[in-house]
Amino acid sequence: MSTDLKPRLGTALNEGTLGLLGVAILLVTLVLWTAQGPNVEKTDFALTYVGAHIVHDGAGSRLYDPNLQIQLRDSMFQHPSPLFFEHPPFEALALAPLAAFPFRISFLIWGLLNTALVLVLMVWLRRFLIWPAEDLGYLALWLSFAPLIVALYQGQSSILVLAAFAISFVQLKNEKPLLAGAVFGVALLKFQFALPMALIFLIRKQWRFVAGLAGTEVALFLLSVAAVGWHGMISYVQFLARIGSNPHDVSYGSAVDMPTLHGLVYAIGGSQLSAILLSVLVALLSIALLGWIATRWKTLEEKGADPIFAAGIGGSLLSGAHMFTHDFSPLLVGMFLMGGALNSTNRGLKTTAKLTLVIFWTFPLYFLFVKWHCLYLMAVILLVFTWCSVRLATSTSRKRNQEFHPATAD
Repeated sequence: MSTDLKPRLGTALNEGTLGLLGVAILLVTLVLWTAQGPNVEKTDFALTYVGAHIVHDGAGSRLYDPNLQIQLRDSMFQHPSPLFFEHPPFEALALAPLAAFPFRISFLIWGLLNTALVLVLMVWLRRFLIWPAEDLGYLALWLSFAPLIVALYQGQSSILVLAAFAISFVQLKNEKPLLAGAVFGVALLKFQFALPMALIFLIRKQWRFVAGLAGTEVALFLLSVAAVGWHGMISYVQFLARIGSNPHDVSYGSAVDMPTLHGLVYAIGGSQLSAILLSVLVALLSIALLGWIATRWKTLEEKGADPIFAAGIGGSLLSGAHMFTHDFSPLLVGMFLMGGALNSTNRGLKTTAKLTLVIFWTFPLYFLFVKWHCLYLMAVILLVFTWCSVRLATSTSRKRNQEFHPATAD
């Protein structure tokens, strides 16, 4: 409601607009510095650039041939990342035009596009993310969320996934589930996080959302086939299977560096389990978590269920088998939603929820956990965040019901 009493962020010459200008300068400077820096070849965008080049050169059917990726990667870069391009074929097709430019120019173009998207989201979402009340505080929290900065630095597509979650949330609030699902389909760039959220909506029997998502999914599938052909699609499935069966291989991303249920279980004792048994155990845990979130969601009033969307984000990230620091980016929306609901609950839950927010907004923590190879510990915090979000959603819904039906509060 407070957003109706003052100019929207970026529409008047005030401290919020000046702060937004400062954020824009900082983010653009980061992209320019990275593009000209000596370590740009080690960013994740270098892997994307390899994939885009393969499709651009007409060799899409071999996009997931590790030998071809290594050969092309080593011919382009002096100090390349040991990882592989493992994103869906439609991403390589969409970014294939960038392969026509030198690598650093391509990184710069992509980085500036990502920066523009972040700035647009900051301004547009402010109407729906009312916490914190001060615009400068709101901007500072965007800027101090390490995964978002890492995504920009790495040239990752995680910012598009953040946008998909955010726009979907807004469209659900606007009671446009079909459009929400269609837009959410963009999150299939990281399908390991999009499909768990889709399962939540499927369990809730939100058929219009599911239909919108299915429409986008079909379109992206056809684009993928156009990019790599049926042989390339089969190779992609085989490539993903190799990733799942090698949780210790740093070329695919080590499991202990994954803040997911998969990474947590593997770190606790999964190294003693076969790859199949580990996958089955994690799948059962994920389904149980997502089913619990969906069941609780069904009992809440949609108008007061903002924190439950945060729980959906948390559950989706936890259920994704493959996750790095930048993949936390969609959680930012959920963190703001949790912050906006803190006044609707008891002191104990409020303290616990605040603690999770403090941890997620502690900038150096991510880098220390990556250095110590224990990022899987963040899965514990993410579990607590998800639980708190469900509890906050229940408290918020109960409070709203009491406001509209005061007689039932006695």
